[in-house]
Amino acid sequence: MSAKDTNFTGSIPDIYDEYLVPLIFEPYARDMAKRAAATNPMTVLETAAGSGVVTRALAPLLAPDACYVVTDLNPPMLDRAASQQPADDRIEWRQADAMALPFDDGAFDVVCCQFGVMFLPDKPAGFREARRVLREGGHFIFNAWDRIEDNEFAHSVTETAARFFPDDPPRFLARTPHGYHDADAITRNLRAAGFRQVEVHTITEQSRAENPRIPAVAYCQGTPLRNELVERDAGLLEKITEAAAADIERTFGKGPVSGKIQGQVYVAVR
Repeated sequence: MSAKDTNFTGSIPDIYDEYLVPLIFEPYARDMAKRAAATNPMTVLETAAGSGVVTRALAPLLAPDACYVVTDLNPPMLDRAASQQPADDRIEWRQADAMALPFDDGAFDVVCCQFGVMFLPDKPAGFREARRVLREGGHFIFNAWDRIEDNEFAHSVTETAARFFPDDPPRFLARTPHGYHDADAITRNLRAAGFRQVEVHTITEQSRAENPRIPAVAYCQGTPLRNELVERDAGLLEKITEAAAADIERTFGKGPVSGKIQGQVYVAVR
């Protein structure tokens, strides 16, 4: 993983939240919120919260006297999340590194993380930190995207971008969001970190948009793929976005489009 893969800055947070969240993240956020709330937690930590889609889904399900700490490594993403959340005294917003959490041992009933573990340079270290801050019997709930071939719009955009740079294809989507998908290996990492019980659930959904340009903009301009494209040739960003939209239209049709998305949810018990 490149160091630039975690660079969610500039216009990326706003485009990410406006385009990518409804395109792929909302159904998984609702699922995660329900799983977390079902444990009846009084203290919740969210890591790699991004623009706050899980926060918006989970906060209404928590007890009135619960404590919910929402963190992300990137201040621009955390600022976007806080700006979209209704005022709530239960929520504390903090910048934090998921591999070096600034919290006491056993401080939380639940640690949740939506599609964030793939960005950790050292996944086992992140799992150990999640376990450390959980109480005995606490739950670590996170999800990870399946391979890129099972996520059709992301795969299409990656193939389009590769045509423009055949000698150095931009591989952010395949490398990072979709690069940590081996359920057996992830389960082994969790058990090595000390979790005594691990469940894995595969969830397949449909990614829907009103037109082909929406997924093209979402992936080309609302993720760090944008950084790769601009680094290679900033003048081609819009041309590549238009080409990605045209390719999606050829495969999925004009007007409203729908493509498969797939990920795994992990529920690990300390």
